[in-house]
Amino acid sequence: MQVWLKTILASSVVLSSVATAEFTLDSRYQDADGDLIADIPTDATKLIDPDTLVFAYTPVEDPSVYADVWSEFIEHLATETGKKVQFFPVQSNAAQIEAMRSGRLHISGFNTGSNPLAVACAGFRPFTMMARADDSFGYEMEIITYPGSGIEKVEDIKGNKLAFTSETSNSGFKAPSAILKADYNMEAGKEFEPVFSGKHDNSILGVVNKDYPAAAIANSVRNRMVAREVIAEDQYNIIYTSQTFPTTGYGTAHNLTPELQEKIQQAFFSFNWEGTKLKAEFEKSGEDKFIPITFKEHWDVIRKIDAANNVSYNCQ
Repeated sequence: MQVWLKTILASSVVLSSVATAEFTLDSRYQDADGDLIADIPTDATKLIDPDTLVFAYTPVEDPSVYADVWSEFIEHLATETGKKVQFFPVQSNAAQIEAMRSGRLHISGFNTGSNPLAVACAGFRPFTMMARADDSFGYEMEIITYPGSGIEKVEDIKGNKLAFTSETSNSGFKAPSAILKADYNMEAGKEFEPVFSGKHDNSILGVVNKDYPAAAIANSVRNRMVAREVIAEDQYNIIYTSQTFPTTGYGTAHNLTPELQEKIQQAFFSFNWEGTKLKAEFEKSGEDKFIPITFKEHWDVIRKIDAANNVSYNCQ
């Protein structure tokens, strides 16, 4: 079973004025309360209460790094739920979504752009994301190049290659596609050649190592890579910075029992970040706590980007 994303670029986009297209869930899910996410089944035979919970973090960077980063949170989650918890190092957004749709993934952080696809096609119920101490949140899409590439401004990408991450990524594909088309009259396959790296760290390293002349990336990933000294600030130039977008959304599969979903939510909000590997990693991008969110409110701008790009989801 596969989940397919269909993308057709619209002729123009002004995100503040674009009406969000009707968002519908796959027919296997219900949304009686109109919150745009799958309802928890009322039929007890359709609920699950697994002995082992499987957790995955979005494959934005090396999964082996994040298995360790999340280890203390995994222990806390196990204590709060009374379950065994296994970290699942997914390699792609498609694999992550398919795992939840097929019932093999119970708790997950889906990246910004794939959240709508996970909600529509996999029954994902997001309820939290990371934020800064003052409750502010989010990241910006950047277009970066390397010094001496000959690219000084966005228009210089014409006739060159631009690295995207994957079609499900907001900052790695959806947002730059809409912005380049609307503001610069530049479309992939016409004014520039698109290439796909698979992940943000691949795109960033590709630019730093001069494999790609330019790339569209999430600056939260870049900030963490600089803080870990994987890259240095003098190895790249930023030629475009977008508005702020919501970051990774965390949530559960829709068919976990209500009691278990409540325990999982409480585990996120009761986790003490101080002195943990999670804080050490994510404070590099300014994040140090979880805050409540709703897909309907916080992902409105992302659904507008999808509407501007004429994105539709075909869940199979």
